[in-house]
Amino acid sequence: MVDEALVARAYYSLLNKARVEAGKVVVGQQDVIDKLLVALLANGHVLVEGVPGIAKTLMVRTLARISGCDFKRIQFTPDLLPSDVLGVSMFSPDRGAYTVKGPIFGNFVLADEINRASPKVQTALLEAMQERQVTIAGETMPLPKPFLVMATQNPLEQLGTYPLPYAELDRFLFKILVNYTGVEDEQKILHKNVSLAGFEEFGVEPVLSAEKILSMQEIVSQVRTPPAVMAYITSIVDITRKPKGSGLKFSTYVDYGVSTRATLALYRASKAKAFIEAKTEVGVEHVRAVAHDVLRHRLNLNYQGQVEKIDIRQVIGDVISKAESRAG
Repeated sequence: MVDEALVARAYYSLLNKARVEAGKVVVGQQDVIDKLLVALLANGHVLVEGVPGIAKTLMVRTLARISGCDFKRIQFTPDLLPSDVLGVSMFSPDRGAYTVKGPIFGNFVLADEINRASPKVQTALLEAMQERQVTIAGETMPLPKPFLVMATQNPLEQLGTYPLPYAELDRFLFKILVNYTGVEDEQKILHKNVSLAGFEEFGVEPVLSAEKILSMQEIVSQVRTPPAVMAYITSIVDITRKPKGSGLKFSTYVDYGVSTRATLALYRASKAKAFIEAKTEVGVEHVRAVAHDVLRHRLNLNYQGQVEKIDIRQVIGDVISKAESRAG
């Protein structure tokens, strides 16, 4: 019989090595690196938001190197076409009909500044993100495993950008906010000379592999979730859908609640959070730890809430408080 605690500790050591490797390049963003690892273990896509120049792209590139997997980068622009992302069907007299695969056929796909692409291109990503497959000229092809889309956007510039449709937002497991580093970390960045030094100079080692990642994802799916924790998850979702009936303080600002996909996201992410802490069972604290990243892009504020600039963090915090009071 497999000792679950022993397996958890073994992988905990491996993930710590991944953290150490990330720290060679990324300074002061350990919390973000941990969240990216949780999303990877939960087999979910990530939307990373933050002002320009705070290492969003660098973090994604570093995680891809640590994973030891194939990495592709797509720079999203207004003139990008779906075929530039997915690929295209071609014909030549010598080869006949054949398919040229696009950059979406990678293990780690960086969708840089995703909100600069047109709605047509964004829609083209839906099948890839949800079904892990791509259809080109009627032919459906599976994407490699593991497959993770990590998209970036910055909240400052609106000119030449398109808001992501809810159907696409809902396919991201997490929306992670990246903030400025502190003064001490900023000084460390100066000493490391991150911008001027080449990425290869930092000697980041691929401590993971596709096989190890798939193995961890399978173990994460089997992490036990007690009935009380599952009830806590469904309570959170129910409160977002019935804000007034739940006595939510910010109920007048909630436009509509989250989807069933959000329920599953809370479930999967909390399992991965428990696993990354070498736990063999999910606790309420693990759900609470991932709730903001799972809900912030799914819980919609109405026009009044947007005008009054209600902080979505307060709303989510209120939802969590109500769910915990229900649990007693």
